[in-house]
Amino acid sequence: MACLLEAPLRISVLSEVTATSRHYVDRLFDPDPQKVLQGVIDMKNAVIGNNKQKANLIVLGAVPRLLYLLQQSSSSEELRTECAVVLGSLAMGTENNIKSLVDCHIIPALLQGLLCPDLIFIEACLRCLRTVFISPVTPVQLLYTDPTVIPHLMSLLSRSQRTQEYITQIFSHCCKTPEHQAVLFNHGAIQNIAPLLISPSYKVYGRLSVRMQALKCFSVLAYENTQVSMTLVNVLVDGELLAQVFVRMMQRDQPIEMQLTAAKCLTYMCRAGAIRTDNSCIVLKTLPCLVRMCSKEHLLEERVEGAETLAYLMEPDVELQRIASTTDHLVAMLADYFKYPSSVSAITDIKRLDHDLKHAHELRQAAFKLYASLGSNDEDIRKKITETENMMDRIVSGLSESSIKVRLAAVRCLHSLSRSVQQLRTSFHDHAVWKPLMKLLQNAPDEVLVMASSTLCNLLLEFSPSKEPILESGVIELLCSLTQSDSPALRVNGIWALMNMAFQADQKVKVEIVRGLGTEQLFRLLSDPDGNVLMKTLGLLRNLLSTRPHIDQIMSSHGKQIMQAVTLILEAERSIEVKEQTLCILANVADGNTAKELIMTNEDVLQKIKYYMGHSNVKLQLAATFCISNLIWNEDDVQAVVNSDCAHKGSQERQDKLREMGFVDILHKLTQASDPNLCDRAKTAMQQYLA
Repeated sequence: MACLLEAPLRISVLSEVTATSRHYVDRLFDPDPQKVLQGVIDMKNAVIGNNKQKANLIVLGAVPRLLYLLQQSSSSEELRTECAVVLGSLAMGTENNIKSLVDCHIIPALLQGLLCPDLIFIEACLRCLRTVFISPVTPVQLLYTDPTVIPHLMSLLSRSQRTQEYITQIFSHCCKTPEHQAVLFNHGAIQNIAPLLISPSYKVYGRLSVRMQALKCFSVLAYENTQVSMTLVNVLVDGELLAQVFVRMMQRDQPIEMQLTAAKCLTYMCRAGAIRTDNSCIVLKTLPCLVRMCSKEHLLEERVEGAETLAYLMEPDVELQRIASTTDHLVAMLADYFKYPSSVSAITDIKRLDHDLKHAHELRQAAFKLYASLGSNDEDIRKKITETENMMDRIVSGLSESSIKVRLAAVRCLHSLSRSVQQLRTSFHDHAVWKPLMKLLQNAPDEVLVMASSTLCNLLLEFSPSKEPILESGVIELLCSLTQSDSPALRVNGIWALMNMAFQADQKVKVEIVRGLGTEQLFRLLSDPDGNVLMKTLGLLRNLLSTRPHIDQIMSSHGKQIMQAVTLILEAERSIEVKEQTLCILANVADGNTAKELIMTNEDVLQKIKYYMGHSNVKLQLAATFCISNLIWNEDDVQAVVNSDCAHKGSQERQDKLREMGFVDILHKLTQASDPNLCDRAKTAMQQYLA
């Protein structure tokens, strides 16, 4: 069946196509094999550099016939090779051409052709496969459908320089997932490709070198893959460790693409834990190479790739961040990313100027990413970034850019800077960054929402001047809606922001939070399968249940449900941190004037407190002892009921009940505890019995 172009053709155009191109297709059906061969050769010459002719021939059904001839054992090797060459030329047209070829099952046919012993035919098939697979519209999974394909491609690597170039290029473009990495690794990719790194030439007849393609293979194999990276670090190539081969490839006299790709290989090996961050090949070679790529002498795509790779390299390591921030004035150098292209005269090539104007947003995205990585830990670096020319204005502009990737990178940068108390109090307040941030939160994809809501958590900290205006903007409803998200990260951030908001808040804000969440949702979060969500919800409850009037007010309306939730958590298999936080909530409840009766009248909860006072974990013992200390305390009862014996009577009754249950004996034992904090807390509680 014919493979049709997606765009409809007018009848008059189709008639013209038929008149001028039909004879090429008709000759493919001639009974004389020599005429068929000549017809294919003529077709090859007709389509070179002519996208219109390529499209015409695809419309007229040339592809199925070419594939038929290619697969026939009766066809001569020359004919089969010429068919593969023409198909490769058709593949070098538009993306629609590629789609048509894939729909006609060109990939299985070409892969089958690789079983032929003829090297020239194999090279033609591989060249066509390479062209098809490097297209973004080709499903790379088609390479892995037949499990015999990858090992056969490995065996063909040694056949010629061309097979090496095409196969490594196919591998580097088709290795997209951990599963793909595993398949290539398990079939000997490392040992088969490593020797190709010492191939003598960089370019052969205008083609990218075998070395370059082999290097690209290692970069995609090592990315976020510990197994591959740990193997690579021990590989010897011609008696030299592979890491040292990569270092030589980063030298300034090597092509820029090679320097960059070698730096990526070492970056990925470092991030995977195969190379230490303080290794000289990282500190003295890889990092400076990547900083060098950020300078304005390089092409746009080189600057983008350099900045993004550098950001990834130093993301988890504060020492690398400090070194990078003082290397070649990097912080100031990145400011140029926002001014590019600065003038038409700087770029004489009109096509290059047009390309760069269309892709300038990628530079801004890369700069934001690198600033985010640079400023993620060190206060001095954050200060240097915010003091860079118009930096805060650029971030604010970035939050509303049309490109989703730029918005995400800008909010990532803002989040990094928001970890600074000083910046929250100065730059963030001066530029009112909370306004565009709130706007961004109204309608954004989840990945942007996660980073924006995480930044908002920092802006809602007690010492942030932005906290009050954010509260007044009606943020509670938005945050409560985040807690209902399917995404655990968004639920965590929603509840985390509410927790920060509730810290030392007045009663009005706390009531709004409880009302906004609703009792059902609050207790649904207390049974959330995600441990982080549960911890932040417990933190929110703890902040809500602070200061006695607030404790008593909230417990009077929600006490029953809170006590039920607390009991369930203490009974369940939960982490030490979760149980400690839960016992701290009980300690806050016990600090209320009337709320403490909810504990005193609950035998089950009292027994659980008693159990945790004797637990092997000191943190749980300390939290449980706090509960008892607050329950037997009598000073504030007296303040609560002036000129009355009721307060003393209330505390006396609690003390008597707790003594009967054996709490005094436990406290007495804890006064001998080896942990000084636990010992002091037990002694303080015991003094209440003696008062």
